[in-house]
Amino acid sequence: MASFFCSPNFLSFLFVISLFHVGYAARKLNELVQQQPPLLEYHNGPLLSGKISVNLIWYGKFKPSQRAIVSDFISSLSSSSSFPSQDQPSVSTWWKTTEKYYHLTSKNPSSLALSFGKQVFDEDYSIGKSLTGKQIVELASRGEQINAINVVLTSSDVAVDGFCSSRCGTHGSSLSSKNVQVKGKSYKFAYLWVGNSEIQCPGQCAWPFHQPIYGPQSPPLVAPNNDVGVDGMIINLATLLAGTATNPFGNGYFQGPAEAPLEAASACPGVYGKGAYPGYAGDLLVDSVSGASYNAHGANGRKYLLPALYDPSTSSCSTLV
Repeated sequence: MASFFCSPNFLSFLFVISLFHVGYAARKLNELVQQQPPLLEYHNGPLLSGKISVNLIWYGKFKPSQRAIVSDFISSLSSSSSFPSQDQPSVSTWWKTTEKYYHLTSKNPSSLALSFGKQVFDEDYSIGKSLTGKQIVELASRGEQINAINVVLTSSDVAVDGFCSSRCGTHGSSLSSKNVQVKGKSYKFAYLWVGNSEIQCPGQCAWPFHQPIYGPQSPPLVAPNNDVGVDGMIINLATLLAGTATNPFGNGYFQGPAEAPLEAASACPGVYGKGAYPGYAGDLLVDSVSGASYNAHGANGRKYLLPALYDPSTSSCSTLV
């Protein structure tokens, strides 16, 4: 089972294009203006725990500079990585909010430690430039399948079913294609996919770095790494990583229907700093030289914009700034 993430700007879009999805769209539209996030319920399933590698599967053509933006973000998640001296507020501090979920369940009292794993490159579009959900899972299967999260990243010229029309990325789990078994049972691995929306739909999947197509209008912010598409991918990657950690197999922490759940980050749509409201990302830090907006420092001097996370200890959306 996979769950998907759509940006706040999809909320009006979904309502307009589909009467079939009217109930779901209305729920999402309510999220846009709700004052308090919903309480995320625990559904008694396992969370990811222990030492987990984050493997990157690059599909299509990415510049080395784009790969570095994403790689540095993954490396920044752990304060015990090779980059321990991150300025505050930091990516690793943002990630620590997910640890609070582990203290709420007795099934997995241990914490989760992420590390940068292996990379797989497919610059030749081996299965074409128009992919189905099944093919995303096939790509995810190219990574390690034990103690890992496999991240599929598709380039700006690759179309994926539902991309731009209803989602910016997905996360889910799949049975191991390598016949891996643990304690006599088939092993499931966690994966997620994020697409580069720079060409196809930056107004939906790269806000607030691009003018939104629907909803309240405000000037776009300057992207902290000077790449609207990839800086947008970081927001969606962060959102889905938080969902993967706290709801990896569809029975962890979420609210709403399992096929379209609100999770740790998606329960706080469009919120990046204090004072956020529809069309306004919040009061953010601004780089004095580039004018870029951000709320987190990362490895190698990087700056990132990361979504608010639902804090189960306060039942509220927690921001870094």
